[in-house]
Amino acid sequence: MSNLIPISELNELSYEEFINKINILFETALPLANALYSSRPFASYTSLISSATEFIQNPELPFSQKLEIINAHPRLGENKKNLSSLSLKEQGYSTNNDLSQNESNTVNEDEIVNTILQELNYKYEEKFGFRFVIFVNGRSRKEIIPILQDKLENGNRDDELKRGLLDMMNIANDRLRRCQN
Repeated sequence: MSNLIPISELNELSYEEFINKINILFETALPLANALYSSRPFASYTSLISSATEFIQNPELPFSQKLEIINAHPRLGENKKNLSSLSLKEQGYSTNNDLSQNESNTVNEDEIVNTILQELNYKYEEKFGFRFVIFVNGRSRKEIIPILQDKLENGNRDDELKRGLLDMMNIANDRLRRCQN
């Protein structure tokens, strides 16, 4: 995982450089990027993520901006070509192109799981109007399927939006932890 630059250096960067560097933690949509850039200086990366969390939880934040923020996150089960190296690792993809026969069987299972996830993602986006985001936290994509199915059956739009945005912050905290190790 890429190392973070010292927070004092991050605080001094131009807007474009700042956004590029915080993309290590977030898939940054403009509303969040602008808010964080305007909130500088930060005492630590933890305070940066806390500021982002406060921003997404602000009841005055327009729904359209919440949508823009959550929809900046990649879909679970997305085509590997469309994912960052961080998202590939978090979603449990192998980045090795040289596959043995056993790995080839895993690829076939991966394709089935991804097809199911793509179908469920489509249904989720149709029902709620935004992408499904979850802090995978070491679970396989296959383990996420019943969770996504449950959200489709029992979830409501407001709760799902809040949960998804908070999971984005959990992902950022996890990325920060891994960058610091």
